[in-house]
Amino acid sequence: MQENNYLGKEKVGKLLLQFAIPSTLALIISCLYNIVDQIFVGNGIGYLGNAATGIIFPITVVGWGASVLFGDGMATFLSLSQGQGNTSGAGRSVANSILGSFFSGVVIIAVCYALGDSILYGLGATEATIALTRDYGNIIFIMMPLALVQNTLASIIRADGSPRYSMAAMIVGAVINMIGDPVAIFVLDWGIKGAAYATILGQFVSFLICAAYLRKSRVFRVRASDFIPSWKHLKPVLPLGCGSFLTQLCIVATTVVNNVLLKTYGAQSEYGSDIPLSAFVVIMKLFQIILNIACGITAGALPIMGYNYGAKLYGRVKETFKLVVISTTTVCVIATILFEGLPLAFIRLFGADGELYTTFAVYCLRIYLSLLLFTCLQKACAMFLQSIGHAKSAVPLSILRDVLLIVFSLIIPTRMGVTGIFWAAPAADLVAMVITAVVIARVWKQLSAPAAREAEGGETVLQPSRPGVILTIAREHGTAGKRIGQMVAKELGIPCYYKEMTALAAQESGLAREFISGINSDENAVMRELYLSTSAVRQAVLAQEKAINMIADMGSCVIVGRAADYVLRNRENVVRVFIHAPKEYRVKMVMKMYGDTEQEGRRSIARSDSARGTYYKNISGCEWGDAHQYELTVDSSIGAEKAAGLICDYIKRL
Repeated sequence: MQENNYLGKEKVGKLLLQFAIPSTLALIISCLYNIVDQIFVGNGIGYLGNAATGIIFPITVVGWGASVLFGDGMATFLSLSQGQGNTSGAGRSVANSILGSFFSGVVIIAVCYALGDSILYGLGATEATIALTRDYGNIIFIMMPLALVQNTLASIIRADGSPRYSMAAMIVGAVINMIGDPVAIFVLDWGIKGAAYATILGQFVSFLICAAYLRKSRVFRVRASDFIPSWKHLKPVLPLGCGSFLTQLCIVATTVVNNVLLKTYGAQSEYGSDIPLSAFVVIMKLFQIILNIACGITAGALPIMGYNYGAKLYGRVKETFKLVVISTTTVCVIATILFEGLPLAFIRLFGADGELYTTFAVYCLRIYLSLLLFTCLQKACAMFLQSIGHAKSAVPLSILRDVLLIVFSLIIPTRMGVTGIFWAAPAADLVAMVITAVVIARVWKQLSAPAAREAEGGETVLQPSRPGVILTIAREHGTAGKRIGQMVAKELGIPCYYKEMTALAAQESGLAREFISGINSDENAVMRELYLSTSAVRQAVLAQEKAINMIADMGSCVIVGRAADYVLRNRENVVRVFIHAPKEYRVKMVMKMYGDTEQEGRRSIARSDSARGTYYKNISGCEWGDAHQYELTVDSSIGAEKAAGLICDYIKRL
């Protein structure tokens, strides 16, 4: 349990370098395919070629979103399984994640081919670009299923403890694409089709390298028989990838809206529809590079901030985030100076067809990227909030800038014409940054000094016991389940564990008891599944599950709550009990125990049961309270003493 303690002891600067460099490189490499295509297409074919690739871009992002839904979700699920010490079924889940990505690609192909040119026109194609868009897209779509599988596998391979292998696969594909583009476009004279062939060749080689890893994976094994669709094995994976999927959907939405607006307002200007769209594509590639660097820095800091927040080492959390802000600001300031001072050089990098295109592209680049610093800092702040479990604030902030961008893109051009679409970016950046700064300031004040951390190290909670039955009790709120468990333990002469599990998990992990105790409380009802997937909470879940196993190793006992029935599911001497009662009875019990009014009691029961159910489903994929998962269910409205007696009689008859 001490393997992650170095996150709370090592110098923050050293940790940030160690974690941020690989994550930043991975993000940069991931966007190289598109950028390299853009450079060679712009120089070899012209700005119409750039427009064509930009029209296909939203479709590829939809595919990318599906791949991270399965890939990032499976990576998190695999990490949780490793922490539980149970990866026996991981191979089946990996196989189903691969199938999910593959069939997502098949669906995208089917939709695109079925809709034909109509979907391309809907995404911004014009008569001047439709042929190029069709030629490029029809080839890119062919590789979509395997490209999505490759991206899913890359995430899984990183979670399996082989980040270098994953990165090597991506680098090889990117290098093949870089070499293939000029050869196919300039030497073989295949035009935009050559750029597409170079892209899918790189993707295919990366796929082969990633697929080969399945034969030597460390934590899981995938057999041919595992590739049978199973909702049971896929269900717990999907919620863990929703955050990444949501981010990709936002990119799709903003890109599609901008493409359509650029086509519409461009047609009303001297530039026509194609020049604004081409310029936008180039500017977005430059934007993407800097944003990926900033996100890579923050992503590297997430486990550091998450662990130290869970351990209540708030000084280290602040120090880490300050370094993230300083690093991001440095990168963005340098980039902004270059973009504002040498815009023509960057535009020419992607090709320059005529003075009209160049003049428009230079002007709009300066506008769109003027507040790039705010964009990156706002995204970093949202990621920071998610890393410390503030999903209620983090998720809305993560999409705030994109939502504002769409709103301003719809409003400003009505007064300013096509250039107003580019002015929408700094407007969205400014408003989003102001709102985010207010939220961050509030959270910053809540972070106490490191000295506020509880001293938990010296408490002993484990009690020796005889061999025998381990009784786990899950209960609805207001059923007196904890008291019933204590009565059963006293009658059987064995220990009863409730809050002691939290203390033990805190001792063994270095996390704060208060933080571990709160992970399935009713305090974070909004977007709870995203909250439970944050790095800080995952660390707490793993610590708690290890504590439960340590308790079970001591012998016969009663364990109340904390999904102990699922954690200990592979042990033969476990009896699982669920305690329930009619709602009216529970409301009266809550009113009696806590002094609540009837209305307060009903709300308390709803919140608490919802929180317990979501926590249980998040870590197990099963429905909390399903009678089929328990050996015994007891209605406590007969009275706590009678309920305890029934349970004891059942245990004694075993």
